[in-house]
Amino acid sequence: MAEIGHGGKEIVERIMEPKEAASKIQGLAQIPIRSQLANEVIGITYGFFSPLEGFMGKADVDSVVKNMRLANGAVWSIPILFDLSAEEVEKYGVAAGKSVLLTFGGNPMAIFEVEEVFDYDKKAMCQSVYGTDEAKHPGCARTYEYKDKFVGGKLTLVNRPKINAPYDPYFIPPLEMRKRFKEKGWERVVAHQTRNVPHTGHEWLMKGAWFQAYAELPIEKPLVGVLVNAIIGAKRKGDYIDEAIILTQDELRKSGYFGDHNHLTSLTFWDMRYAGPKEAIFHAALRTNLGLSHHMYGRDHAGVGTYYGAYDAHHLLATVQKELSIVPVYSMNWLYCPHCGEITSEGLCDHKKEWQKFSGTVIRSIVQDGVKPPRLIFRPEVFDLVMECADKYGFGSPFVTDEYLEKRIPVFEIPPM
Repeated sequence: MAEIGHGGKEIVERIMEPKEAASKIQGLAQIPIRSQLANEVIGITYGFFSPLEGFMGKADVDSVVKNMRLANGAVWSIPILFDLSAEEVEKYGVAAGKSVLLTFGGNPMAIFEVEEVFDYDKKAMCQSVYGTDEAKHPGCARTYEYKDKFVGGKLTLVNRPKINAPYDPYFIPPLEMRKRFKEKGWERVVAHQTRNVPHTGHEWLMKGAWFQAYAELPIEKPLVGVLVNAIIGAKRKGDYIDEAIILTQDELRKSGYFGDHNHLTSLTFWDMRYAGPKEAIFHAALRTNLGLSHHMYGRDHAGVGTYYGAYDAHHLLATVQKELSIVPVYSMNWLYCPHCGEITSEGLCDHKKEWQKFSGTVIRSIVQDGVKPPRLIFRPEVFDLVMECADKYGFGSPFVTDEYLEKRIPVFEIPPM
């Protein structure tokens, strides 16, 4: 039976078998690509970004920028672009009707069937997608770094990525993910978007969303799950290291704070744009393709700095909710109330003067000090694993450093054919 994804389209893996691929790539011009583009090749060819079949052409880009839709009318909020310089276009013979071979790490990755080469106003794109054209916004900065030409066309993966440890169990593409849900008997699954190590506020964000998604379903057997979908992509100094993020999220299940019956951890390769409301729409499409029924959204979802209001993402989602195949689960902040003696939501108790919010700065200082905090802040198993990851993967730090960026084991590699 067909698996239907975002926009009502069937999810199809655009992956060629090795024997056929070996002959198809012969004689093609080879274009090396950076990690962001390799991440997006995986997203497109495995169906994470369905209904996209390749990098966007000008009609799609223009429609996304102006109308938050693809040219076919499907809701879509962030352009997925392939950029080259004019010199590279000439060097590699990139032109409509031609195919080229994209390589990563020196090895063949995907065939790119070129449909068009075009220009686009980057400043206008930024203003529409990010609500600002300031270069200090990380999404704008990324956009301004694009080269001057964009290339649209379909992609076919010719060489599957080798996912390195410890990430390999967590790479679960859409078609496989949907099988897992069926095996578990989950009728509803709620997504937790993250790029963090979980403190207890995050844990209760997930548990609160689980309760909301369960709603009227019978309780005799588990019917609802939480999918932690960690975003793995470009790292900035001071971010948590990827190994700590993915392993500590799964530790909540392994240590029994959740269980196999209601929790699963996975990853998606994506370089965050920090587009706030527009990224919230993108996440809805992504998690629809993964087979989820619900998606949790807290304050300032995927935002950065003071560019977006606390609930702007909620408001934008409401404008297209009827066209999405996923139900948003909205959440207020979860915090610690010493008067209640427990984790609670700011929408529940009224001891406002005593509330202790989970400040990212405070949490990071706790981790940096290396002194185990109260279990009401960090589960001890999670904290211990953060410290273990620092030693094993982070060259002594659980946060990204220059040394980590230089020496880390890559999340994935493209093997020789």
